[in-house]
Amino acid sequence: MSEVLNDKQIRQKVTRMAYEIYERNLHTSGVVFAGISGMGLILSELLSKELKAISDLSVEELEVQLDKSNVSQSKITLSKELELTGKTLILVDDVLNTGRTVAYAMKPFLEEDISKMELAVLVNREHGLFPLRPDYTGYELATTLNEHIRVDLSGPQFSVHLL
Repeated sequence: MSEVLNDKQIRQKVTRMAYEIYERNLHTSGVVFAGISGMGLILSELLSKELKAISDLSVEELEVQLDKSNVSQSKITLSKELELTGKTLILVDDVLNTGRTVAYAMKPFLEEDISKMELAVLVNREHGLFPLRPDYTGYELATTLNEHIRVDLSGPQFSVHLL
């Protein structure tokens, strides 16, 4: 196991991503972070907190709940209902691997009248099986399919490891 990103690097990447989100959404009526269950939700909360600290944009959050181990059969639910009309929705996950989880997580938002949908990930592994590219990426990491990335944003010290 080798460390890919340490706590300081992750926090810097979150700050940079928040500034990018702010720059690209200056004129939106609001930003809604939709964090995918697990580390995606925690990353979403970190981005939301940072964006609120650097801007006066209207920022809201919700969780996209699904079973990552079986997304095609999983029921996809949202933690709460928010008014999304005219807002930018940013779908957030910790790692973009094949894109399957993100593709299914988009489903609840496809019939909403959002201004635009963007994707933010901490680590992009570049194994896209679906035509998805993140709008905001903390770190690009080319890996083999046999390697795994473990993101830990739950403790006082954040880390990303390659297993």
